[in-house]
Amino acid sequence: MSFRNYKEKIDEGDIVILYLSNNLYALDVRPEIKNTKGDMVENVYQTPFGALKVRNLIGADYGSRVELSKGWGHVLQPTPELWSLTLPHRTQIIYTPDISMILLQLDLIPGSVVVEAGTGSGSLTHALIRRVRPHGHVYTFDFHEHRAKIAREEFNEHGLADFVTTQHRDVLAEGFGEDLKAKADAVFLDLPKPWDGVTHAVAAIKEQGGRFCSFSPCIEQVQRTCLALKEHGFQDISTMEVLQNELKVTRRNVPVRDLSFLKHKFEVDKETKHVLRPDNIGDDLCSSDVLEYIIMYIIFIMYVIPIEVYQYSCNKICKDLNDKLYEWIYAHTYIRSAR
Repeated sequence: MSFRNYKEKIDEGDIVILYLSNNLYALDVRPEIKNTKGDMVENVYQTPFGALKVRNLIGADYGSRVELSKGWGHVLQPTPELWSLTLPHRTQIIYTPDISMILLQLDLIPGSVVVEAGTGSGSLTHALIRRVRPHGHVYTFDFHEHRAKIAREEFNEHGLADFVTTQHRDVLAEGFGEDLKAKADAVFLDLPKPWDGVTHAVAAIKEQGGRFCSFSPCIEQVQRTCLALKEHGFQDISTMEVLQNELKVTRRNVPVRDLSFLKHKFEVDKETKHVLRPDNIGDDLCSSDVLEYIIMYIIFIMYVIPIEVYQYSCNKICKDLNDKLYEWIYAHTYIRSAR
């Protein structure tokens, strides 16, 4: 019952999350399990870092380090976020970024009553339970009888049965039942045709009003649902898409050319009209590196930058720089010919 309350020690029957080098595994802490022949054998969990005897976890602290035959890992207490990453998939599930937005838009608080259609693997249901307990309740429905049964058993094993009621029902055809008429603070639909469930959602929401949310992968589903909501008098209808982008900061070293030679000015002999070489300019002025840089610069301007930008930059922005480059090319030609 490690889902129900936070605690320090691991007890037999708990669900724990085993963290191994950025990989997560959900373990049922039981000393013995049945093998394929139906016999009870010691529960040994195999991992990429070797075997883990599950009985050794009983009495250990949550968050502590556990030894494996070829390494070590950490045991964590399960949360709805960790459970979404480790649960057995019976259907496609909703992950934490979307779950966070759904809970925000439904405006749920402890004590709220929420109706969910489309239990699936129970990923969102665990998050709904955490939000509305200890005095609220979640009513979740699934049209697939076997999935509804497995979800009910799972909630019981996790110690959450007091906060959730799981039912097998086709809510699009039968609605949510008379027991939930005008009792829900919020309704959530994860169905192929959510627009057909809007009428039943209106019947389940309290008379003073409530929140409605639908999760759909296709924009055509969203459009039809929005039209149905508008027809039934819903206000402040909005459509959202949640995108999660991870920002990675890296360090790069970029070589910088020495452009100090551009600061020097060249003098012209009034009689000979020749460009005189200043004494404070070193031999690097005539080096092939500088000439190569100038050629690369000209090629970059001609082939990388669009012609309109090139013309503008030459005329407006880089006029002074280009003048200096032409002066250098002229001086360079004169100096080499003088040598």
